[in-house]
Amino acid sequence: MQDRNTGFIDIDSIPAFQPVPGCSLRTPHGKQLMLSQVKMEEGAVIPLHRHPHEQGGVVISGKMELQIGYQTRLVSPGELYLIPSNVPHRAVAIDGPVVALDVFSPIREDYVELSNQYIPGQEMSREPDQEEADHDIPFNYNPSSRSEEH
Repeated sequence: MQDRNTGFIDIDSIPAFQPVPGCSLRTPHGKQLMLSQVKMEEGAVIPLHRHPHEQGGVVISGKMELQIGYQTRLVSPGELYLIPSNVPHRAVAIDGPVVALDVFSPIREDYVELSNQYIPGQEMSREPDQEEADHDIPFNYNPSSRSEEH
């Protein structure tokens, strides 16, 4: 994979894609680290999901209700969060739009694929594959039963 986004980045030059309604992402990355500018419209929901990547972030503007595992908090500008690998999490934009910066390690290949396929103004032309569908988490998730994989 080529590091097409290394060095100084003009984030507006990177095409945005919309993984869920009301949420757009721009995802520059290197070989092991991905940045993700997240813009959410008021009321937009990133549904409960998990992935093998470690994720950290900071809210730049707006307020986001963030659920990490069994904890839910209102996160405001300047506040940071860390989400361990495979822990379910969910976000909702509260009382207006939200801008956040997320960081993933290793890079999210699913986001790379989406950003390469996305054509502004058109719907995605494929259904999620089984691996993508497996990211859904049942509401009876028990974090004490998960295995540590690093």
